[in-house]
This record gives sequence, C-alpha cells and structure tokens, in this order.
Amino acid sequence: MTAEPTPAAQPVSDWNIANIITMARIALVPFFVWALLAAGWPVGNLTSLPLRWTAVAIFAVAALTDKVDGYLARSRNLVTDLGKLLDPIADKALVGVALVLLWIPMRELPWWVPVVVLVREFGITFMRMGLKKYEVMPASRGGKLKTVLQTVAIGLFCFPLANMPHFITVIAWGIMSAAIAVTLVTGIDYAHKGWMIRQAARADK
Repeated sequence: MTAEPTPAAQPVSDWNIANIITMARIALVPFFVWALLAAGWPVGNLTSLPLRWTAVAIFAVAALTDKVDGYLARSRNLVTDLGKLLDPIADKALVGVALVLLWIPMRELPWWVPVVVLVREFGITFMRMGLKKYEVMPASRGGKLKTVLQTVAIGLFCFPLANMPHFITVIAWGIMSAAIAVTLVTGIDYAHKGWMIRQAARADK
C-alpha cells in the first residue's frame, strides 16, 4: 500500500500576531519620545509629571511585549524572516532612543553610558550579520541577562527620580552599573567567539 504524500507545510504569513506585536513595539517609540520630551526636563523641574509617568508606562509596555512576540513566534511556529529583521530593530530603537534622550538633551545620564551601550550593541550586531555566512551566533545567557539589566536600568532612569525617595536613584545606578559591566563582558565574549568563527572559516578555505 502506497503511503499518501505528506502535505507541504504552509508558508507563514508575515502578517501574523507575533510580527504585528513587534510592529506595534516600533510604533510605540515615537509616542515614548513625545511623552518623555513633553514632560520637560531636567527631572527636578518637570512641566508635567503625568506625562513623565506616561513615558515610563509606554517604555514598560514596549519592553514587556518583546517577550510576548518572541514566545508567540516560537510556540506557534510563526517565525519569519521579517520577524527576525524587525525584532532587533524594535529592541535597538527603544533602548537607543531612551539612552540618547536621557543623555541629550535631558542630561540625566552621563555621556559614557549611552556610548558604551550603543557602541557595543551596534558593533556586535554588525559583527553577527557579517558572520551569518559562516555560522549563526546565538544569544548567550549573558547576552540575555544584559538585555534584562539594560531594560530595567533604563526604565528606572525614566522615572521622575528627583520626585522620589533617594534610594530609588541608588537602585537605578546599581542596576545600571551591573548592566554596563555585563554589557562589556558579553561584548568581549561575543567578539572573541566571532574572531574564532572567522579564523575557523579561513582555515577551511
């Protein structure tokens, strides 16, 4: 008896729930920018405390949905090339915009914080893109921890810290310091792994 052929898997539409959530995250970024800037600065002289908290809420929603779209994509087999492209864009847009605004014009973070984070983030991203033809470099546990620490730290610095107990500022700097440390350590680790992959590829030629 001849077995019936297995039906071909249906292609996954780019317009699936996971990608739509990712697109929504990107769409939230301009609203975050507006709320943060419209609230005024410096943080001790806000023109609108509700708008500052609105910016915090938007940042939190965008950060939390990062986990949601990834979970949906994996659990429902909704992984697409578009999703792979948009997800890091959404991550870098939210974190990058928040860091730059908290540095310039708001002066609530020193210049070296966004410089260290953004140079590491974009440098490793470009390196991984260049190495894709040899090997896909997956996110490490340290990289995932880095993302969590960065998100929490930046979220705390979006708080109207001058209007809150001082210990919250201390906590914010403690988490930011940990985020910077893990950012540097994982950046060096990724760079070393990338160099090894490149050397192995050259040896195989």
